[in-house]
Amino acid sequence: MKDIEGREDIDLLVDTFYGKVQKDAVIGPFFNDVAKVNWDEHLPHLKDFWEAGLFHTVGFKGNIIKTHQDLNAKSSMKKEHFDHWVALFSGTVDELFQGPNAEAAKQKAWSMSVVIQMKI
Repeated sequence: MKDIEGREDIDLLVDTFYGKVQKDAVIGPFFNDVAKVNWDEHLPHLKDFWEAGLFHTVGFKGNIIKTHQDLNAKSSMKKEHFDHWVALFSGTVDELFQGPNAEAAKQKAWSMSVVIQMKI
């Protein structure tokens, strides 16, 4: 297996992961029913976010804390939801990639989940 090396790999990771999220019984409803995510519009932003996070590119514009605070106001997100998100993300990374950037992606996902939980 190869490491996450650039945008093409980010695209694969995000598409694969959020394909699982959409069908997931635990966290899928937050995305599909509460936030009513338009995936065609949202996926490019998620790809920009992860590319910026892993490769320090410019392109992501957004406030993930505010987005999650607004979502939490509509439907309470609990620690188990975040833990499930991290486990699903980490599992997807492990299915597709191996290496320092893959490990960094998993660490960033965990760190981000902790910060969001503290802020909501």
